Amino acid sequence: MSAEDLEKYETDMELQLYREYRDVVGLFSHVVETERRFYLANSVEVKVRGDGGETYFEVTMSDAWVWDVYRPARFVKNVRVVTFKDVNVEELAKSDLEFPKDGTFPE
Repeated sequence: MSAEDLEKYETDMELQLYREYRDVVGLFSHVVETERRFYLANSVEVKVRGDGGETYFEVTMSDAWVWDVYRPARFVKNVRVVTFKDVNVEELAKSDLEFPKDGTFPE
């Protein structure tokens, strides 16, 4: 496989993932961003933990979808993530979930 073939494959996989995201985003109430992954979830709990002077975050989600191009099954019943970086959790307003009918986005 050439470098060009690999790049085309990765581009196609990312486009497929974006399309899946677009199709499922309306099913979820929260967006969660960690240092390594991006999730959609219906239930999110973040706990700040400390151990020997180190602070970390324990994120528990249920009914989640994982943004990961290499993951064959992106829907997950329960997820527990431990991270040392900040966690961003946003509640989605229903108006945030609507995509333009003509496929264009406002500038």
